[in-house]
Amino acid sequence: MKIAMIGSGAAGSVFAAYLRRGGAELWLVDKYKAHMDKTAADGLVFRTPEGEEVLTGFHTAADARAIGVMDMVILMVKATQTGDVMADTMPCIGPETVVVSLQNGLGNDEVLAQFVPEDRIMYGSGLIGTELAGPGVCVSKPEKGIQMHFGAVVNNPRTDAAGKALEACFQAGGCNASFDADVRPYIWKKVIANSGYNGVSSVLRLKVKETFADPYGRDIVLHVWKEGCEVAKALGIGDLWPLMEAEEPNIVANLGNYYPSMAQDAVLHHRQTEISVLNGAIARYGARLGVDTPYNTIITQIISCIQNNYDRQYLG
Repeated sequence: MKIAMIGSGAAGSVFAAYLRRGGAELWLVDKYKAHMDKTAADGLVFRTPEGEEVLTGFHTAADARAIGVMDMVILMVKATQTGDVMADTMPCIGPETVVVSLQNGLGNDEVLAQFVPEDRIMYGSGLIGTELAGPGVCVSKPEKGIQMHFGAVVNNPRTDAAGKALEACFQAGGCNASFDADVRPYIWKKVIANSGYNGVSSVLRLKVKETFADPYGRDIVLHVWKEGCEVAKALGIGDLWPLMEAEEPNIVANLGNYYPSMAQDAVLHHRQTEISVLNGAIARYGARLGVDTPYNTIITQIISCIQNNYDRQYLG
């Protein structure tokens, strides 16, 4: 199966490494030239809790228009970039190509549906901390249990075949993956979790374990989670709160020493964040459904203001 990973930064490279280790033929597409060149020339150094290995045989490109038609295209750019990136990605999407979003946030499937039919779209999420340690070097920090969930927007023979093949490839590569009939609870669970520790850690400028260790920080995270669970319940997804309560020790144990991605964007690199598809999306769904989301709303407003004013902030 020929798979293109559109956006091969930290998460895209880690996901691609598992798939390559599982036997997939991979095209990595990213504008980070040093990373693409190093991976093409010397292979991808893949670090996991079990050790380090070098994976070879990747094809790399700066632009999806140069790689030909794929069997599967996986989107791993920031969710806020999907619409723009898809315009350049369409040349590698043929009439049988299945398009998969494994991106953070809510609404990625709706954006993809503007470009390809819904019966060729899958979406999901991974429970894996990731890092790009340098050109050609990626690090996986997986949580315990099932680490990747994905499913089809519309279940049909094409997506069933593609989903089962993707599941098998991840599993063979060492990533515990599941192709689900209804993936929405898992996507919402991850979005709610991310909105808590990502959003709050970004505002507080703390690592994940430091946010949870402080009683005020933890209390804010739990309020963000409770609001997200109420919105999910109003959507008919079910009661996710027991899952969120059980998730806290896993998050602290596996991601505690980590500045989450939004904190890296807002604090370290001064880049656009994914606030609009995390806390912001929960707040928008809440407004639509009549569910109050004051914590998610104020965190969205604070992070949005921060990223609008990077060049004016006091640095000490």
